[in-house]
Amino acid sequence: MDHDFRDESDTRSFRDRKEILNGFYDPTNEDGRLLRSRHGQLEYLTTMSYIHRYANRESKVLEVGAGTGRYSVALAKEGMDVTAVELLESNLAALRENAKGLENLRSYQGDAANLERFSDSSFDVTLVLGPMYHLFEPEEIGKAIDEAVRVTKRGGVLLFAFISVYVIMYAEYLYGNWASGQEENFTDDYRVRHFKEQVFTGYDVTEFEKLFQDKPVQWITTAGTDGMLQPLEKRPDFELSDKDFEAFAAWYLAFAEKRELLGAANHLLYICRKQA
Repeated sequence: MDHDFRDESDTRSFRDRKEILNGFYDPTNEDGRLLRSRHGQLEYLTTMSYIHRYANRESKVLEVGAGTGRYSVALAKEGMDVTAVELLESNLAALRENAKGLENLRSYQGDAANLERFSDSSFDVTLVLGPMYHLFEPEEIGKAIDEAVRVTKRGGVLLFAFISVYVIMYAEYLYGNWASGQEENFTDDYRVRHFKEQVFTGYDVTEFEKLFQDKPVQWITTAGTDGMLQPLEKRPDFELSDKDFEAFAAWYLAFAEKRELLGAANHLLYICRKQA
């Protein structure tokens, strides 16, 4: 039997996150999110390109917040030793269905802010590709970062995904309700707001990078993974053929790290190396 190491406050936070996210995530929709749209396809291709810069068939990979296993399953099929952690039972069930026959993929239910199941310095590459969208309290954000760093080997690489608050505004509110979106995501003096009822929380790029300034990591890069495709794709005249998408994806990857373009990306990656 697995033991729960959380204290009462940790358990309450864990249950609160589950309750909020269970009301949002449909495992069927989540399973195909990165396939149905051009922005989802670009996010997946770009993210996989960065993962492959630091992980290979010899790597032990941990994915925290693995969803239905889109990345974990793909990496396991490439021969990597993969461990997946997912908070929601419904997503975890879909992940395990998708992972049938893959003996090199182990999956557990768990919370990004508590990885006590795993020993220190266990993984070569740690992926945190979803939890930072849904953590709001500074203490929980710090715990999630600290736990990911703790279980990563010295010299190992960590990839944290986060969302641009500006593209939340462009994608969700530019087509209506701008005032309510602004009130939800910014204070009266235009500081970024974070609170759990948002479901998704967005960051200014430099704000997110500062979360790591006192952590035992060395920044490698920050990259966008999907540009502004999500708000643009809502236009009725949007069109990107397979040929053009292939060319666009290669072009985008060449410029994914340009600082002047980062805030225009919906999803981004903060990539760092563990120092101690």
